[in-house]
Amino acid sequence: KLHSDLDKGVGTVKYTLSGDGAGTVFTIDETTGDIHAIRSLDREEKPFYTLRAQAVDVDTKKPLEPESEFIIKVQDINDNEPKFLDGPYVASVPEMSPVGAYVLQVKATDADDPTYGNSARVVYSILQGQPYFSIDPKTGVIRTALPNMDREVKEQYQVLIQAKDMGGQLGGLAGTTTVNITLTDVNDNPPRFPKSIFHLKVPETSHVGSAIGRIRAVDPDFGKNAEIEYNIVPGDGGNLFDITTDEYTQEGVIKLKKPLDFETKKAYTFKVEASNLHLDHRFHSVGPFKDTATVKINVLDMDEPPVFSKPMYTMEVYEDTPVGTIIGAVTAQDLDAGSSSVRYFMDWKNDVDSYFTIDATEGTIATNELLDRESTAQYNLSIIASKVSNPLLTSKVNVIINVLDVNEFPPEISVPYETSVCENAKPGQVIQIITATDKDLSPAGQRFSFKLSSEASNKPNFTVHDYRNNTAGIETQRNGYSRRQQELYFLPVVIEDSSYPVQSSTNTLTIRVCRCDSDGTIQSCNVEAIFLPVGLSTGALIAILLCIVILLVIVVLYVALRRQKKKDTLMTSKEDIRDNVIHYDDEGGGEEDTQAFDIGALRNPKVIEDNKIRRDIKPDTLRFTRHRPPAEDNTDIRDFINQRLQENDVDPSAPPYDSLATYAYEGNGSVAESLSSIDSLTTEADQDYDYLSDWGPRFKILADMFGEESYNPDKVT
Repeated sequence: KLHSDLDKGVGTVKYTLSGDGAGTVFTIDETTGDIHAIRSLDREEKPFYTLRAQAVDVDTKKPLEPESEFIIKVQDINDNEPKFLDGPYVASVPEMSPVGAYVLQVKATDADDPTYGNSARVVYSILQGQPYFSIDPKTGVIRTALPNMDREVKEQYQVLIQAKDMGGQLGGLAGTTTVNITLTDVNDNPPRFPKSIFHLKVPETSHVGSAIGRIRAVDPDFGKNAEIEYNIVPGDGGNLFDITTDEYTQEGVIKLKKPLDFETKKAYTFKVEASNLHLDHRFHSVGPFKDTATVKINVLDMDEPPVFSKPMYTMEVYEDTPVGTIIGAVTAQDLDAGSSSVRYFMDWKNDVDSYFTIDATEGTIATNELLDRESTAQYNLSIIASKVSNPLLTSKVNVIINVLDVNEFPPEISVPYETSVCENAKPGQVIQIITATDKDLSPAGQRFSFKLSSEASNKPNFTVHDYRNNTAGIETQRNGYSRRQQELYFLPVVIEDSSYPVQSSTNTLTIRVCRCDSDGTIQSCNVEAIFLPVGLSTGALIAILLCIVILLVIVVLYVALRRQKKKDTLMTSKEDIRDNVIHYDDEGGGEEDTQAFDIGALRNPKVIEDNKIRRDIKPDTLRFTRHRPPAEDNTDIRDFINQRLQENDVDPSAPPYDSLATYAYEGNGSVAESLSSIDSLTTEADQDYDYLSDWGPRFKILADMFGEESYNPDKVT
């Protein structure tokens, strides 16, 4: 309520209201000053309003007092329930956690005024989820209420949480939310085999590395806590097998490490241990986290192929051994209970296998052709053995046959077969070291001996020095050699081996005489070099030839450029002549025709002879004698020519030789006479155009025009 001291209650004072909500939320009685709310107020929407009031004289409309400001505060009531803005919640806690283990903290928000009464004071409680969990009434922290909750018993829990204002008193508003709690796994359970003995049956033909069976231990844990490692306990029979873990099924896969043989051993027994990979030290007191089971494997008898006595056979035979000679034998037998006979045959791969044969019953291998070690030193055969009772059951073995060497080839000189000697060589100088090769398979310690042939021993040119290490040196015996006397020497060298029987050969070594410098460096070995001037080396000759070639190339290029330039000049001259021919539609050369067209034919010869002036000098005003007075009809042309002539004479930019005075010589009085029909002495009437009618229909219109029209001199302009 508003009231002014000047208000006597007689209705002379009027109250006005302005500010927040004036007229929309609040209204004022203009006479009494009472303020009323005209709609419901919500503190959560707007907690206070700032208004201004004033008392005004009813008659004068003037304010009786200054405007005053006041605040209307909305008093809160409990009209909002607590709300969980983040709900519903999802939480997890490890299984087997102790009582009071932290799970989650929930929070409810109340929009009421927390400073006024208990409208915003929230208390938390559990409506559903006891006795497993508890909640702090003030903070909303959820904790475990029971010890040793087992995930394998129950994994999921749904807890209903209530938040109530007014401190939880009767009449307070409440809100709820759901908390889904999951127990996470810990490794609190060891793996266990569902049975103590596993029986497996395995065929004896199973391949090494193949899986022959599976066993499984059960672990109720989850994820990595359920990962199991299997191991074979060392003991009887376990060395033939191996076990691995299938990472997807957590099964133990038993694999074969060695081949099985029913005839050797029919059964195997061993133990397998299953243990967890990831252990939790908190549960060690529960017991060992592993379990053991027994595996019994029975080997099944299978019909097997024959078995060779060796995995591979190696045999030797001398080359050139007579055909049919037995060089060895292979043996295979059937190890099954009902032993069967075995047959042998060769696995033909190529034509090389035809050099040998095998006896189908005994398995003996013999030569079928003569062998040559130098052609093929080793043969690799495949022998197949099959059971007579079941030919489909076969086995294969490799037989390597080495061909032994017989000394049948003499040794030879290794390359090079040609060497050189300097003209200035001294006696006893070694010019070449030679070695020998033998096509035969040389045994260890094979020795070669070198010597000159008997016919060369008497010649004092060169000798052979055997170093006794399968090499020899070629030495000079003369003091200098001359290419002019003899350029080539042929030295026969005899080489013998130390095998039985002894083989020898005579090899001819070619020795070329060369020109060398004082250091023994070869400069030239060619015959042509003998006749070259002394001191002129091969490099100098090459340089001279290169210079001559370069000079020839320069001369050819110069001549070609001169011809090209001459051709271009000729073409340019022709183009200039062609381009300077200027066409005009009227008589005369025109003003721009200064070089290409000579208009001297239009000049007066007498005047030219009397006035010989240079065309490149500005001419003086020339006066020419007219042979006849100009006709009246030529006045306009003469004025035009004189005007243009005057303009060009005074124009400094005009060429000095461009004179239009030359046009004055055209017309009457000129040697060339008139080039125009203007003022012509002849008229069209003097012309006879009747011949146009004789030219045919194409000239009919032209003949009609000139044949019928009469000439009128007054019409000429």
